[in-house]
Amino acid sequence: MKAQDRALVRVLNGEKLERPPIWMMRQAGRYLPEYRAERAKAPNFLDFCYNPDLATEVTLQPIRRFGFDAAILFSDIFVVPDGLGYPVRFEEGRGPVLEPLSAKLVNKLDQARTMKHLEPVIETVSRLRAELPTETTLLGFCGAPWTVACYSVAGHTTQDQTAARIGSYTDPVLLQSFIDHLVDASATYLIAQHDAGADALQIFDTWAGVLDDLGFERWSIAPTKALIAKVKAERPEAKIIGFPKASAARLHRFADETGVDALGLDWSVPADVAQALQQKLPVQGNLDPMRLVAGGLALDEGIDYVLDTFKNGPHIFNLGHGVTPQTNPDHVAHMVKRVQGRD
Repeated sequence: MKAQDRALVRVLNGEKLERPPIWMMRQAGRYLPEYRAERAKAPNFLDFCYNPDLATEVTLQPIRRFGFDAAILFSDIFVVPDGLGYPVRFEEGRGPVLEPLSAKLVNKLDQARTMKHLEPVIETVSRLRAELPTETTLLGFCGAPWTVACYSVAGHTTQDQTAARIGSYTDPVLLQSFIDHLVDASATYLIAQHDAGADALQIFDTWAGVLDDLGFERWSIAPTKALIAKVKAERPEAKIIGFPKASAARLHRFADETGVDALGLDWSVPADVAQALQQKLPVQGNLDPMRLVAGGLALDEGIDYVLDTFKNGPHIFNLGHGVTPQTNPDHVAHMVKRVQGRD
């Protein structure tokens, strides 16, 4: 099957299907016992991401169990700064920890190092395309430069990313320098994923919503636009989904200015805003992940509302953010069956 014939890619090309394709952000993860069993085989999280055997297996697990229409590469947004030589580690119970941003660190970043370091991830993409069912879309991804940079300013995440926001005001030249490196490395990385077999790509800007208007233009829209332009200059056929979380009032600007082919919507985007966006381009989302945790009537009502909201245009069914570890896999199975009309 050619990439353009897979259901999710057809939607990205603007087609409205009888029922939307479905996948789920973080669909390979801690809510699955089989994932936890594989995770225990690696000494740390980055080693797990860089092991093609383990990363391929956990990417395939939710496809086997639930029959999603798309698989998303199992990796992490921080492999890009790690590839550049920016010190990154993961701590249990804390998550990603980066060395605090400094001119000394930025000056040591090495674009030439990046793809050699990320070869195991690209091998995983190639293996996945070979092992997935032919009808299943394969998604690659990266973190948006702003979201990746957020963790570097303080060295870790802070409430509402206050450290990153302050840093963007007090030393914008330093932050811009790091962002520029991330744009270049991320573009190279996405092109490599595309060439290895990814049918489409997603850019996660999880922290776009904490920015003010000026910040959103400079740190979310501008780097995303530059990143997409670099990818499309080399691979104009590449399809790219943007996901600027918590940015409902600015999504039209984001869609108009960045060059994305589709927009991922978080659960807080109002239906009228979402439907207006859908008249411009395909949309993806936007079930509240907590409805998936709750299950029962709350889940069914949420699923039916999303399906009804987006029934008149190109739509990819997804959550409004990633699935959480406490989610019951039975609830996921029920959601997939309901969306696919098997329940």
